[in-house]
Amino acid sequence: MLNYNPLHCLPSSEELPNSDDNPVDNQLQHLISALLENTLAINWSERWDWFFGVNMGIYYDPKQPALVPHGFLSLGVKRVVDESLRLSYVLWEEERSPILVLEVVSQIHQGEYSSKKEFYAQKLGVLYYVIYNPFRRKKPALEVYQLVDGEYLLMSGSPVWLPQIGLGIGRERGIYQGIVREWLYWYDEKGEKLLTPDERIQEAEEQANFQAQQRLVAEQQVLLLTARLKDLGIEPEI
Repeated sequence: MLNYNPLHCLPSSEELPNSDDNPVDNQLQHLISALLENTLAINWSERWDWFFGVNMGIYYDPKQPALVPHGFLSLGVKRVVDESLRLSYVLWEEERSPILVLEVVSQIHQGEYSSKKEFYAQKLGVLYYVIYNPFRRKKPALEVYQLVDGEYLLMSGSPVWLPQIGLGIGRERGIYQGIVREWLYWYDEKGEKLLTPDERIQEAEEQANFQAQQRLVAEQQVLLLTARLKDLGIEPEI
């Protein structure tokens, strides 16, 4: 008897286009997502059950083109599938939808507050939908929604705590790649911002400088004490 598995007839990630050929509208859309990804990479370095995609296609239907959010997070999947890494995120291979999707709005809206929002809820069942609009003035620039009974409900908090992820997300001014502006960051349960890779490097350098200064002070104290002992006619043992 022939065993038929419909999954075997679906195209694999190697056979699907890995881009929709539409570039991001501006550099900020890439940098914001990349900062979130890099921060997770250093803070979750020992975890291998997550993946953060940046401007990567999500295939949900073999007959439909990929949807390409600016960023998305999946939990319970392999962080690295093989040395070639992921070409795209294919739902029938991953068997798990992203738990969070991020859209960074440009000056020209692309349905972030309407059609995309409905799609992520109805088609993908994404638990958290994050919209960041740096051009907003009268309404909040950052909105985080949680899927409840098939509809997105606006969450409160600053940062907004995401219990199923175990992190919060929020915005504040900072420096990334030498650029001073408002960025999106991850936060722990106490509301403390997770250090970015740049901040980790700076912290390590400051600690190394502090230790070097301590050693220098200790050496100077030893030399001073030795000199005083010699003045008293005591030859210190070294």
